Amino acid sequence: MVQQRGRDPHIQAILPLRGKILNVEKARLDKILANNEIRMIITAIGTGIGEEFDIEKARYHKIVIMTDADVDGAHIRTLILTFFYRYMRELIENGYVYIAQPPLYKIEQGKNKVTYVYSDRELEAHMQTVEDRSKVGVQRYKGLGEMNATQLWDTTMDPEVRNMLQVTLADAIKADEIFEVLMGDRVEPRRDFIQENAHYVKNLDI
Repeated sequence: MVQQRGRDPHIQAILPLRGKILNVEKARLDKILANNEIRMIITAIGTGIGEEFDIEKARYHKIVIMTDADVDGAHIRTLILTFFYRYMRELIENGYVYIAQPPLYKIEQGKNKVTYVYSDRELEAHMQTVEDRSKVGVQRYKGLGEMNATQLWDTTMDPEVRNMLQVTLADAIKADEIFEVLMGDRVEPRRDFIQENAHYVKNLDI
């Protein structure tokens, strides 16, 4: 069954990546091509990169970035978007790149009622509608690996119900700009960015 695998093997393939990929912002091309995770991405997509890129050779017309719903997951997602923007921009321009939206919390009310929410704000809003909070169980997912195959299919992989965002060129440019600020040589813009956005960080695992 599809649920036992967490995906439909007839229409879906998964390329697992181990941790954060190389930050391409300051790396030379030879170092980028020597990175195992990036080589796997290039091979899986089939288009080549840079001047050799050929959109007609794309093996997939939906490339979904699926990372954990936490700060580390957002960092990995930004690294991948930066790589696509720098070396495979036509994938984004042609609407091939998407971001999966796995839930951050699972809410159980009774034996049969399960609700998934995708942010702390959604959790707070949902809990305000609950009359007896003592009978509600809330589980925070630290990562996709905490879900079993059925949960992964029901929340993130099922084409009928999954929540995905299509990446636009503006999104990729924003990701690239963020990394240029955070990883560049100028200290002042990096300090300003951290000070302006520090209050958005919650549940940071250190």
